[in-house]
Amino acid sequence: MDELKKVTHSDNVRLSDAGDAVVYIDQTQLPGRTIYKEAREAKQMYDAIYELQVRGAPCIGIFAAYAACVLAAQIEAEDFDAFYAEFKRRCDYLNSSRPTAVNLSKQLARMERCCLANRAQGREALLEALRAEARAIHQEDIDMCYAISSYGLSLLKDGDGVLTHCNAGPLATSRYGTGQGPFYLAKERGVTLHAYCDETRPLLQGARLTSYELQRAGVDVTLICDNMASMVMKQGKVQACMVGCDRVALNGDAANKIGTSGVAILAKHYGIPFYVLGPSSTIDFTCPTGDDIEIELRDPNEIKEKFFAQPVALDEVKCYNPAFDVTDHSLITAIITERGICYPPFAESFKKLFPEQYKEEDAQ
Repeated sequence: MDELKKVTHSDNVRLSDAGDAVVYIDQTQLPGRTIYKEAREAKQMYDAIYELQVRGAPCIGIFAAYAACVLAAQIEAEDFDAFYAEFKRRCDYLNSSRPTAVNLSKQLARMERCCLANRAQGREALLEALRAEARAIHQEDIDMCYAISSYGLSLLKDGDGVLTHCNAGPLATSRYGTGQGPFYLAKERGVTLHAYCDETRPLLQGARLTSYELQRAGVDVTLICDNMASMVMKQGKVQACMVGCDRVALNGDAANKIGTSGVAILAKHYGIPFYVLGPSSTIDFTCPTGDDIEIELRDPNEIKEKFFAQPVALDEVKCYNPAFDVTDHSLITAIITERGICYPPFAESFKKLFPEQYKEEDAQ
């Protein structure tokens, strides 16, 4: 239990004690090295997100909120309008780092609203209000992860094998995580689960991060190549699939790390339930379907060169490297949020669990 707490209850992103930097674990160094870095300038923050030093939709949102605090403290304008214009410019710059994860834009927008709500305050009171808002965002995610993990675990039974893709554990969120959260909660409650962990090409988040976290937590984990998922399902080793998400459309289409939709298709074929776990902040209530989700395209050389001692393909070979795919809602058994489990039709489930979102839309 103590070892588990060490792994799942450490903050991988936080505001520095002096409040002048965001302190974070550089996830690109894992599992070989655990390196904490400090980001003080906007370019450092942008790069940390874009280069996947900070990754996972909820984690990115927390990082962005603290980054907004640090950047706000550097603005010297005394007039609020000038201050806000510069604050928004810096937030917009951070928001451009990765387009698919909705938490980034949502939490930055929340910080902007906090800034406007405290416009009548003095400079120090305004900065403290921003810091309080960022801390609230962080704490809310911790609470959400625990609730999501509890709902997810309720769908599993002792002895189940569960396949997961990419990384949706504490590193990608806070504390328990989302898609991996049930593994940690099961460990604490004495429920035995076996995790089958896809390596998740081309950036290997499953191999480098998920298997690292699960092994450190004492969870029974087996790492497999992405193209082995069908085999372990056919052999009856998998009773459920659980993944995180970066953005969910109103109809239930869910964007997650590339390869997720393939897992869902296989699960459908073998009659295995496929669950998407994520906080309500990843539901984009302005996005009708997955066709409206922008998919980030990344450097093609990640396929040919990254993590290899030498390139595995000729320089002149073209590569296509989308970072995410969208799993069609028809392939998803349930979407698990901090407020409960949503079953199809998802638009109706969302409306029941999140009525305030629809009231806001009706008022517009």
